[in-house]
Amino acid sequence: MPEFHKPSLPGSALFESIAGEDDPAERSAAGHRIANLLVRGAHDPADQQLVERVLHLADSEGLGTIAELWSRAPAETVAGALWRLYALRTWVYRNPLQAAREFATGKAYAPVQEVLAGVVDPPGPDEVITLVDTVVRGILAPDFDVALDRAAAFAHIVGVGRGQLDDVDPASGARLVDTARQLRAAAEAERRGNLH
Repeated sequence: MPEFHKPSLPGSALFESIAGEDDPAERSAAGHRIANLLVRGAHDPADQQLVERVLHLADSEGLGTIAELWSRAPAETVAGALWRLYALRTWVYRNPLQAAREFATGKAYAPVQEVLAGVVDPPGPDEVITLVDTVVRGILAPDFDVALDRAAAFAHIVGVGRGQLDDVDPASGARLVDTARQLRAAAEAERRGNLH
């Protein structure tokens, strides 16, 4: 994902009611808590209030502010999986033509992954954006593992396609295939009940 740049650090407004807002460990813990609440749902009024604040922040300032909390999370955590989904979605929105081109190139080399990804054939920019949005919406569904599997399949195909093109850095294709592997591992951990 050569065009992707990490968003800037969120402002202190996000953390104003979270103790230790200047402590990186507290920010990391807050990121994991928010990620789990978004995927697993809130079970008490305090958690529901936090979810509402997070969703309001996402609407007003963008998901990047929240996603920054997840950027250093291990791949096989809910926060780490959400970071990878966010990075993939951001890249597709910034480069839909490139994403469609790389997907179209890679699907011949990964037909099983193509079926799992679920992109309409032929995959144009709009179809690729629709797929990524559908996958991201899946984080709020009970089938989070399926959303991760679909994102992994998409990333794998695009990474393989990128590796086949002469005008793209092959190392970036390998990194995307590695992201696909991480998303697949997160999906497996979710099915085992080990994704936290």
